[in-house]
Amino acid sequence: EVQLVESGGGLVQPGGSLRLSCAASGFTFSDYAMSWVRQAPGKGLERISAINSFSDRTYYADSVKGRFTISRDNAKNTLYLQLNSLKTEDTAMYYCAKAKTAGWALGNRWFLATEYDYWGKGTQVTVSS
Repeated sequence: EVQLVESGGGLVQPGGSLRLSCAASGFTFSDYAMSWVRQAPGKGLERISAINSFSDRTYYADSVKGRFTISRDNAKNTLYLQLNSLKTEDTAMYYCAKAKTAGWALGNRWFLATEYDYWGKGTQVTVSS
C-alpha cells in the first residue's frame, strides 16, 4: 500500500524558514518523480514543485521560485521541501504527491494533476506575525 506522510509544518513568522518532509513507503521511491502541492484557505490546489527520480530535474511555480527548494533522499525514501523567506501568502496545507508513471522524467507536464496518483494527508504551514 502506497503511503505518503508529510511532516514539518508549523507556525512561523514572515521571513522565516521551515523544512517539510514526506516519508514514502509501499513503492520503489527511487523509480518515481515526486511533487509538492499546496492549498491555501478558500483557494484551489497549486502544484509548486517537482523533482525527478534522479534529482537532476527540478521545477518550481513562479510563486515560490528562488525561495523554496525541493530535494529527495532515495536511500531514506524521503522527499523534502525547504521553505525560505516565507510570506503570509504561503499559508496553506502542503501535500506531497507521487507520479503515476515510473521513470517519468517530468517536463512541461510537471504541474498537471493527472500525472500524479497518490497524495499524503498534508502538513499545515501558517505564516503569521
